Amino acid sequence: MSDSPSELPFAHGGPPLRGILRSSPDDFFVDEALGFAPDDVGEHVFLRVEKRGANTDWVARELARIAAIDPRAVSYAGLKDRNAVTRQTFSLHLPGKRSEPDWLAIEHAEFRVLEAQRNSRKLQRGALESNFFRIVVREVAGDRAAAEQVLRSIAARGVPNYFGEQRFGRDAGNLDRARAMFAGRRVERHERGLLLSAVRSHLFNEVLALRVKSADWDRGLEGDVWTLAGTQSIFGPQPLDETLAARCAAGDISPTGPLWGEGALRTTDAVADLELGVAQKHPDLVAGLEKNELRHARRSLTLRPTELQFSWQSENDLQLEFRLSSGSYATVLLRELIAAAI
Repeated sequence: MSDSPSELPFAHGGPPLRGILRSSPDDFFVDEALGFAPDDVGEHVFLRVEKRGANTDWVARELARIAAIDPRAVSYAGLKDRNAVTRQTFSLHLPGKRSEPDWLAIEHAEFRVLEAQRNSRKLQRGALESNFFRIVVREVAGDRAAAEQVLRSIAARGVPNYFGEQRFGRDAGNLDRARAMFAGRRVERHERGLLLSAVRSHLFNEVLALRVKSADWDRGLEGDVWTLAGTQSIFGPQPLDETLAARCAAGDISPTGPLWGEGALRTTDAVADLELGVAQKHPDLVAGLEKNELRHARRSLTLRPTELQFSWQSENDLQLEFRLSSGSYATVLLRELIAAAI
């Protein structure tokens, strides 16, 4: 398997539709929810920004320029799509009583500030609860009845929680570059982080792909380690009984897959055999992750959207709305429904 998620198996029979995604930024709207409100005190200014067709890091540098501070004093919870209209929060370290811009009055071609509040702590990477998506697919063709059945199935079961294309970068070859890095090639710190993430993501996707092929990605197996929905809580393994199976079917818990690194593999039985089999196919990648002192972790195998709705906006335009937990990808949901360049 290559490091391209486009080759991963489908869970709902393959996409019944074709269409055009991202024909304009307005067709892909993302609204970030932090899950907490700023406390109105402290050295950090939280800016809720709506950007259009702009890169997150570029907006952060523009905010630093406007505030006349070092770009390293600006942080955000996560990257957002460039070819989209997105709302997200940036935090700027502005201590003391120094003057600052009238943020709501700033006029900029690529973004606007919607809210500005103080907070006692900076915004950490990954510190968000969920993302809401409103996506319009243009010039849709295909079996609409089958598509609506897939959407009902997704609402009931979710989709495989693959890492999406964004995790691997636009160009292929991240695994080869990672192997070269593990063999001694020097890389910048930023590239090192990207390559380590790509390796972990590839190994996780390969495990999940095997579970999708055997149709047990969204149900428990003896030896699974579990996560509680909406949390980072991990538990198990424990004997698979009717109660555990019912909680999994209801979406209260989910089986997990490995994010490789140092530490013992917690799964047992056939699940451990499957995961170790993937590791044994890529001993250099697993050893490289361990050498770089990444700790073994677990990630849910299932991604369950909430607030899922769909409507036909015209004869051939389909609008989808849904909310996803942080760290998951809208593209892995869309690929189950629509065959298109995402």
